[in-house]
Amino acid sequence: MPTTGLLPVDGATLYFEQRGTGPLLLIAQSGEGDARRSTDLVDALADDFTLITYDRRGLSRSTLDDPHRPVAMADHADDVHRLLAHVADSPALMLGCSFGAVIGLHLAAEHGDQLDTLIAHEPVAPWLLDAEAEPHRRELAGLQDLFATGGLPAALPAIAKSLGIDPAHPDTEPGLTPQPMDEQRRSNFARFITDEFTMLRTDPGCRDRLATTRTRILPATGRTTPTTVFDHQAAHRLGALLERPVLTFPGGHNGNTTHPRAWAAQLRTLLYAHCR
Repeated sequence: MPTTGLLPVDGATLYFEQRGTGPLLLIAQSGEGDARRSTDLVDALADDFTLITYDRRGLSRSTLDDPHRPVAMADHADDVHRLLAHVADSPALMLGCSFGAVIGLHLAAEHGDQLDTLIAHEPVAPWLLDAEAEPHRRELAGLQDLFATGGLPAALPAIAKSLGIDPAHPDTEPGLTPQPMDEQRRSNFARFITDEFTMLRTDPGCRDRLATTRTRILPATGRTTPTTVFDHQAAHRLGALLERPVLTFPGGHNGNTTHPRAWAAQLRTLLYAHCR
């Protein structure tokens, strides 16, 4: 069982979980994901790493002091900065998936000394896309409009298509922990689409500071993610910006949940090879 904790930060209280032994690896989730979204991946890595997962402010058990106060990307990056200051006594490893990868990039830009290595898997970052940035921002706005008029039944298929996910032909490992669409998950999705999509659309980014960060940033994408979708393109633009090859992980955009054991094997090899 994980050790759980609550950490007061500026404007919120963060819920986090810690499990395992070894080098500290923080996992920042994608989408509506909270601390338990990647439970199978954590299970597979617990003998090799000390795993930290957490609920982003406003999701699940991480409460806001003022629910009406807008949350900025800088708040999320500062939350991880404070969480790592609380649990780590040396530079940590970080896996950022989708939205979590964007948080990781901002943390690397602001507090690069806190991270040894960041794996940035398919960051949802329009600011990496140059001329294609504005169409992607409009795409996110269109998904918000779909949610406003038709709720999750209308928005989720469109979001999956936007990310290159094919729900009709799922490619997953066997024996995964079920993640039902319960009331808490629906609430997290609502916040993700209404508030955090706006955050992604308006985020000015930090590309000018990434080349000088002390953090080793490893861009990554999914093996089955179509090359035409923005998350794949953003990972490759990040690789070009940093002049680093783009890693390929099993599965697609959500490979951390669909292929957790294969991901664990690749992370184990990769992170021990890069750990300084």
